[in-house]
Amino acid sequence: MRKAARKVGKYEVGRTIGEGTFAKVKFARNTETGESVAMKVLAKSTILKHRMVDQIKREISIMKIVRHPNIVRLHEVLAGRTKIFIILEFVTGGELFDKIVHQGKLNEHESRQYFQQLIDAVSHCHSKGVYHRDLKPENLLLDSYGNLKVSDFGLSALPQQGVGLLHTTCGTPNYVAPEVLGNRGYDGAAADVWSCGVILYVLMAGYLPFEEIDLPSLYKKINAAQFSCPFWFSPGAKSLIHKILDPNPETRIGIEGIRKDTWFRKSYVPVKHKEDEEVNLDDVNAVFNDIEDKYATEQSENSEGGPLLMNAFEMITLSQGLNLSALFDRRQVHN
Repeated sequence: MRKAARKVGKYEVGRTIGEGTFAKVKFARNTETGESVAMKVLAKSTILKHRMVDQIKREISIMKIVRHPNIVRLHEVLAGRTKIFIILEFVTGGELFDKIVHQGKLNEHESRQYFQQLIDAVSHCHSKGVYHRDLKPENLLLDSYGNLKVSDFGLSALPQQGVGLLHTTCGTPNYVAPEVLGNRGYDGAAADVWSCGVILYVLMAGYLPFEEIDLPSLYKKINAAQFSCPFWFSPGAKSLIHKILDPNPETRIGIEGIRKDTWFRKSYVPVKHKEDEEVNLDDVNAVFNDIEDKYATEQSENSEGGPLLMNAFEMITLSQGLNLSALFDRRQVHN
């Protein structure tokens, strides 16, 4: 006899497609529409333990508001007794990274198309005050039509420990901007642009601009922006990449500059989307109401330190299976 499928609300839950210490991503199906979705499952106890309720609530709200055809959509948030379920668009075309691995480098036209879609998505998020900080080909998915979809925007991964809002050394070292590695405060927008430049290079070259066996040598190369473009890059592509991979964030080209660039503009069709469609945040509020009482009690007990400032979804990176206790040490000192 076939086992009855487990249901969460209107979603029939299937196999696990990703797993970490504190969270799982499961394949699920909307029983009303038949649509496939990805369901990120997070334990409430984890959120409470680290007193991240406000930030997570705010960031999930931002994720719902940041709607763009080149960004994986967050549909809704549901709560069970002990868990929170984040329902995301299920993207079927795999990672852009796999395409590079299988195909080697992509031609200039195809690379430019993906780069244009990436810049559109990143620009849209920046306009809403959301920074990714872990842009790399593994976080870029392709839909069944071959369109690029940035995943986990704001739910970005945090592969290294650190403390504080935009003082956290996060991201895969090869794609990370020099100012982020330098452990100074930095501008999230400029840091994202740098990562986009590395991605463009990788698409067209089939390999990384900065690669070293040991981290100190890698950091040295990144800080000096020591790289060279292969002979098959066109002069236009070379010129733009050098403007993006400028180690000084003050003089580095920004999104608007990229959009005006002649090489970038070739065959560029900005994506059309409804800018201000109505977004309902009732589900987000409802999910957090039942844990806010506990949170209020905890806050009054720990009022001295004030909430630790950090990107709330650095919490959700607990799903990466990392021990992030270092993130919270500073807070404990004040209590």
